[in-house]
Parts: sequence; C-alpha cells; structure tokens
Amino acid sequence: MPGLFSKISEFLKSPQGRKYTDQAKRYAQDPKNRQKAQDALNKFRGKGGQGGAH
Repeated sequence: MPGLFSKISEFLKSPQGRKYTDQAKRYAQDPKNRQKAQDALNKFRGKGGQGGAH
C-alpha cells in the first residue's frame, strides 16, 4: 500500500494534479495573494497575521 507522499506524488503527475499545480503557480504570482498566504501562514505559526507590507 503506497504511503501518503507516494499518493500525493502520483496525483501531482496526473493531468488533474498538473492543472492544480499550474493554477497554484498563477495564483502565487499575484503579490496580494502572496501576502494573504504569508499572513495565513504566520497566523498558523502563531506569529500574528500582519506582514511587513502594511
């Protein structure tokens, strides 16, 4: 039985996985979206939700 990372790897190699990967890359290129993601990550890590751009 394949492990979790094997399943993820298989999915990312599939046409649907490549579609989502490309979509995520396009989303990440927008600075506003990048800041939102960084704020969410900081909040998750317990470092507050405000980045340095405000």
